[in-house]
Amino acid sequence: MLSRQDNETLTRVGPGTPMGDLFRRFWLPALLSEEIAECDGAPVRLRLLCEDLVAFRDTQGRVGIVDAYCAHRRAGLFFGRNEECGLRCVYHGWKFDVNGQCVEMPSEPHENPQTHNVRIKAYLTAERNGVVWVYMGPRESVPALPDFEWSRLPERQHTATKRLQSCNWAQAVEGGIDSSHISFLHSRTEPVAGAPSNPYHASDRHPVFEVSDADYGLVIAARRHARPGTYYWRVTQFLLPCYTMIPPVGNFDESSQEPYDGHAWVPIDDETTWTWSFSASPARTYRDEEIAFRGGRKGFWGPVDEGYQPLLHRGNDYGIDRARQRTSNFTGIEGIPNQDAAVQESMGPLVDRSQERLGASDRGIVRFRRLMLKLARDLAQGQVPACANDASLYNVRPVSMLLPQDTPVLDGAAALLRGASAPRH
Repeated sequence: MLSRQDNETLTRVGPGTPMGDLFRRFWLPALLSEEIAECDGAPVRLRLLCEDLVAFRDTQGRVGIVDAYCAHRRAGLFFGRNEECGLRCVYHGWKFDVNGQCVEMPSEPHENPQTHNVRIKAYLTAERNGVVWVYMGPRESVPALPDFEWSRLPERQHTATKRLQSCNWAQAVEGGIDSSHISFLHSRTEPVAGAPSNPYHASDRHPVFEVSDADYGLVIAARRHARPGTYYWRVTQFLLPCYTMIPPVGNFDESSQEPYDGHAWVPIDDETTWTWSFSASPARTYRDEEIAFRGGRKGFWGPVDEGYQPLLHRGNDYGIDRARQRTSNFTGIEGIPNQDAAVQESMGPLVDRSQERLGASDRGIVRFRRLMLKLARDLAQGQVPACANDASLYNVRPVSMLLPQDTPVLDGAAALLRGASAPRH
């Protein structure tokens, strides 16, 4: 249960809000490189943290993310001409470069000195492994890009995709750090051909949680009974401000070939979220079918349309099949992402947490909320989170493994929780 005031602080991300200010201290994934693949191609509408923006790739291949509206009369720059290293408003021809600087005012006298004094809002961008990142915070303290392992693996050892989710970012994150729902929401009585399975999720439906603070966020470990003398541990990572890492289904050790996944839950505004899905395969290259499965619009994290909106959504009840729900699939909804979206969006776009009744399995949720509220309030007093200025802290992995019952999870999993040290490329 959270007070209404704290719920407002946790969920609102617009300019000038405590949580919005916190988000703006971090680089965020903004769009896939494929969305603006062409130099001088069409600009793309972009809304992040309640701000209307447009993105474009200029003649030289540089990516600009700028205010959606022209400085002259506020006409929409989405309709602009992307040409000769700038985005030209079609209303009166004013042109802006990727830094937001007005470089041409053809509707004004040639000698007009005002040209060099006119700017529109523009944010810093960076591009790595098929993702365009944006930094929307103060220019005097720009951090390095977070050092996620997937972001520096070779081409066929990582994937990235996204989908729209119609709820607040915190609702989505809380689903990502909740290991107890796996035994219910994602359960089924029929096997899925070729899919790995985990007997411990079914045999022990009430995991015990251990939550530890980390310089980058939280380590959330869920313990289930396994074979005699052992526990099965599922260790999820939460990294500021909105990233989660999902443990593999089976054991993940130094000899494993099994990839792992992660998410970024990036607020579009207070009621909609971009759910980013990343995967990393540190030990081997993906096969063609694995790349399509993990990274394509029709793969595991889909299916989505050309605008990355799910084909299964609230309007068609996520394709629920009541007959299958009775016989073989706990929800009757196909696909883990669709199952997650169905329950998270069913709470409404912005859930009233003052009406909740939390239990022991919600320990990670409670710690997440307390952490985010504390950090937002600390920032208002001038204290910036350490990980905002230390990219190396993001070089971690999730873990699922069996350990002797007398071995503390953070001791037994220590070597595996840290990501590999790989050269940039």
